[in-house]
Amino acid sequence: MSKVELDKIDRKILEVLQTNGRLTNLEVAERVNLSPSPCLRRIRRLEEIGVIRQYAALLEPGKIGLGLLAYINVRLEKHGGAPKGKAPLDLFRASISTWPEVAACHAMTGEMDLLLKVYVEDMEHFARFMQEQLLAHPSVIDVRSSFALESIKDTTALPVAGG
Repeated sequence: MSKVELDKIDRKILEVLQTNGRLTNLEVAERVNLSPSPCLRRIRRLEEIGVIRQYAALLEPGKIGLGLLAYINVRLEKHGGAPKGKAPLDLFRASISTWPEVAACHAMTGEMDLLLKVYVEDMEHFARFMQEQLLAHPSVIDVRSSFALESIKDTTALPVAGG
């Protein structure tokens, strides 16, 4: 994945849109001191080259019944355990895409292979998820869980200033 060159105006547009993706083009243009036409061209370019990958509504987990946030470190089989012709990681990737509790999954360096960010209703839901899905998966050989006690900083905004 190659880095895309962004000028000062592109970066300001990205900052504005990360704060509020529902702004109209006119509102974005005003906030970055640009006329609407060039602003729209820049936004479309940022979308086309994949810098802006999507727009979304950010939900408050507790308000929709997801009161427990867990981070789970997962270690996978290196070779065996998976059906013939399927690597353990490939098999796990296919399964994890169907688990709605998993908000994020990252391949990691170190002792564990993956880090999962998991939202569940409560400890009972967490136990079901662990036993019926994660621990039941043939590629998984070890898991370690931690629970968030409080969210001190939780943002989707990336640092785009500078460059």
